[in-house]
Amino acid sequence: MTYQEKKSIVSLISAILIFVSYCLYMYPRFPGGGLESIEAFRYWGSFVLFLTLFSIIAHIIITIIFNIVFRLTTKEKEPTFADELDRLIELKAHRNSFFVFLIGFLIAMGSLVILQPSHMMFIILITSGFISDVIGSVTKLYHYRRGV
Repeated sequence: MTYQEKKSIVSLISAILIFVSYCLYMYPRFPGGGLESIEAFRYWGSFVLFLTLFSIIAHIIITIIFNIVFRLTTKEKEPTFADELDRLIELKAHRNSFFVFLIGFLIAMGSLVILQPSHMMFIILITSGFISDVIGSVTKLYHYRRGV
């Protein structure tokens, strides 16, 4: 397996673990009041904000650990340049990821139009963000394995 394939697998697994662990941590903290209360909106706002921060920090730490382990096990440095194929695969992964998030965003806004509770919009937005991250990693892995 190439460095990029291994990095894509680590990114996929870390995205799943980060999201699941954070959701399990935050789920018991949902306010008991009404679903449309100020506390519920504060909860969802902090959920999204802290998930973003937690995810960024965790991905940085995991990438550093991955590079250290990669270097120790293979005695090779990580590639310092990206060729045209790497950039093309990255663009395809971003395209697919953005498309999935855009569809999720439109569904979330549509849930408000059809008078669903506001927490449904937050759940759809958070879930579409997670799925778009997974789709981006899977797209990279697929194209590094099968080619463009």
